[in-house]
Amino acid sequence: MSSADEAIVVLMTAANGEEAARLADLLIGAHLAACVQILPEIESVYRWEGKIERQAETLLLAKTVRSKFEELEREVRALHSYDTPEIIALPIVTGSAPYLAWLTENVKLPTA
Repeated sequence: MSSADEAIVVLMTAANGEEAARLADLLIGAHLAACVQILPEIESVYRWEGKIERQAETLLLAKTVRSKFEELEREVRALHSYDTPEIIALPIVTGSAPYLAWLTENVKLPTA
């Protein structure tokens, strides 16, 4: 398997559930992710412009492959309400072979 086909999990936060749903629909519809899970109402604590902030957010976990990351990031940034959205990828070190095959198949664009 080439590094471009390596499975990754992309973590993103959204301002609310509506924004998270729009992002998930975009990613699935464009074949940029095989699955997006939405975890509602998390609390993020972070430093922003010199102050410690606490904010309710929605967490998205998108399963995709490394070769899709740049386009995924570009599309999320274009739709996202934040100036600096969290969009980070973690490698999937190992996983169920049938699941990983399904993931890889579902990020391919359909052929005519």
